Amino acid sequence: MDRFIGHGLTCIRGERLVFSGLGFTLESGGALVLTGPNGSGKSSLLRLMAGLLAPAAGTLTWNGEAVASDREAHGGRLHYVGHLDAVKPVLSVMENVAFWANLRPGGGPAAAEAALAVFGIEHLAGVPGRFLSAGQRRRVNLARILAAPAPLWLLDEPTTALDRAAVATLEAAIASHRQAGGMVAAATHTPLSLGSAQTLDLGAFETEVAA
Repeated sequence: MDRFIGHGLTCIRGERLVFSGLGFTLESGGALVLTGPNGSGKSSLLRLMAGLLAPAAGTLTWNGEAVASDREAHGGRLHYVGHLDAVKPVLSVMENVAFWANLRPGGGPAAAEAALAVFGIEHLAGVPGRFLSAGQRRRVNLARILAAPAPLWLLDEPTTALDRAAVATLEAAIASHRQAGGMVAAATHTPLSLGSAQTLDLGAFETEVAA
């Protein structure tokens, strides 16, 4: 069983203390939902978890080993879907997803095709990214996490621009990922049906810091 732990995490952006003393534990099959008002640090925590930011204090470990000791290995075990989409405008939908699929073992053309089908965008396979709507780009971004297997999904407002059917598809994909032993951390203002997910309210940490 994999275990991802954050202990005593402090985040400073610019000169502002975003949060301090924050901790979490994620295990195989687990989910962590990050809540709190804008500016409370949800996106910052996800970026810390992804290794894109270094904590001002505290530790992140994967199965007891410090993430900072091998950032390349940590990057290879996760998908990070942020606010900005990763869709290349000159590449087709299939080319975009296949690019990510080919980076990981278990990926490839067949995996890319299957991922497009899950999110209902197989009919857009040949369409260049620049012609996609916001919701279509979001589904392409989400399709890549299915096409290129990784145990840890870090999702920042993943339901942005999605309709109800697409949100339900995402919820089902997350459930399948967890059933297979994967783990998910998601920051969202829109309720997601994730079953037994933990909730971490960063607004509470922000209040504690301010106090």
